[in-house]
Amino acid sequence: MEEVNQSVVSKFIILGLCDSWELQGFFLAIFSSLYLITILGNAFIVVIIITDSHLHLPMYFLLANLSFIDLCLSSVTTPKMITDFVKEKKTISFGGCMCQIFFGHFFGGGEMVLLVSMAYDRYVAICKPLHYCTIMNIHKCIGLVMTSWIIGFVHSISQLVIILKLPFCGPRELDSFFCDIPLVIKLACMETTILEILINADSGVLATLCFILLLISYSHILFTVCFYSKSGSSKALSTCTAHITVVVIFFGPCIFIYLWPVSITWVDKFLAVFYAVITPLLNPAIYTFRNKEIKISMRRLKCQHLNFSDYFRDSQY
Repeated sequence: MEEVNQSVVSKFIILGLCDSWELQGFFLAIFSSLYLITILGNAFIVVIIITDSHLHLPMYFLLANLSFIDLCLSSVTTPKMITDFVKEKKTISFGGCMCQIFFGHFFGGGEMVLLVSMAYDRYVAICKPLHYCTIMNIHKCIGLVMTSWIIGFVHSISQLVIILKLPFCGPRELDSFFCDIPLVIKLACMETTILEILINADSGVLATLCFILLLISYSHILFTVCFYSKSGSSKALSTCTAHITVVVIFFGPCIFIYLWPVSITWVDKFLAVFYAVITPLLNPAIYTFRNKEIKISMRRLKCQHLNFSDYFRDSQY
């Protein structure tokens, strides 16, 4: 079956975001800038958490992994979209399309589970502060991260196996800027209604389960903060607000793409852009640059850089 797939349909035609060359030039500048900021921002977070010993804590260990996943997730589709803005004929190979599907769901599924792990970390820190260091030890943190990667891989490979078995022999046009299962499956030369339900259920079950766990965790945290904690409640509320904002931003597009598809082209494209481009950009901004410890670490890094510059300048004289 795979031989038929690749011999009959070797590539797909991508229609992109729009047909206007003027708009494509505008989008080229905008999305190139956003992608550069996303890469630099997330890479900076990973580096500063690794290099600053004051940030070698469970919360920041999970945050560094979130930034790494966001860096990878934004690189699955955005570079291809940017290069397609300067091409008249936009195509993607069958193998490239399958890679986008696999890695998109791999990193996306992994991020869902990692957000649950971060919620669990905050739950232990706020609701069981005396046992935090015992519960959130290095082995538990590594285990949580490994679990997110494993679940993301299993989720992704289960989706890919179904797609690879489909016969593609007719239409090749994808009315989007990247390959995703709801669009690709419609191009199969067979009745796919049941398969669409199964695949959407696969993604929907993972997203719904993670979302419910997140709601339970943050509801318990907010209840504890409001009714039991007096000291440090503002800091806890600020942290939880940042986490909840990221959850809503991340799961919102997923719900409309997989659980509650609207079947309106421009809405689908907007949600896809938001999920693939905007979310990886907002996560570091929401989680990190309003975080007091990260700000202190950035100032510490700046002072070290200035001291090194002064030492280097003085050594020349």
